Amino acid sequence: MCISDKNALHKYLSSSKQLSSMTEERDLLKANLTEMTKELERLQRLFNQKKTCPAGWSKFCCSCYLLSESSDSWHSARKNCTDQGADLVVIDSPEEQNFIASFTEKRTWIGLNDIEQEGTWKWVDGSPLTLQYWASGQPDNHHLREDCAHIRDPGTSWNDERCDDSYQWVCEKVL
Repeated sequence: MCISDKNALHKYLSSSKQLSSMTEERDLLKANLTEMTKELERLQRLFNQKKTCPAGWSKFCCSCYLLSESSDSWHSARKNCTDQGADLVVIDSPEEQNFIASFTEKRTWIGLNDIEQEGTWKWVDGSPLTLQYWASGQPDNHHLREDCAHIRDPGTSWNDERCDDSYQWVCEKVL
């Protein structure tokens, strides 16, 4: 066999191995793509399932809400909510404010406070206060002890109050 034939044979064998390796890699990629497509379809079905609220909770947009039947301090109210996999309500739209106001007839705790720093109001999820529904002259930090917010009766505006006062509360569970 001459040198040119050996070189050609070597190139052929090398190309054949490379083709075989690439074919194997393509087949693995196809198998991975098939598995990922199945997983995507499963996740889409899960996402598209109708989300429902637990019994006794009311649905609005993408959350479930529960108005307490009893009254307690802001901290106890928050613990009650977190024990149920929720938190005190974070009002982040005019529509949500109107929804909450529609079923609160008494003073009701919401998830807003300035406990960390006086005058810097934050929601329980850590977000800063942007929309505000304070009653006229509020928040006023009366006697330097009002660090928690509640909806005033009849439910259209907010007031700051001592956190150990006893009010109903609204829990919010995001779906």
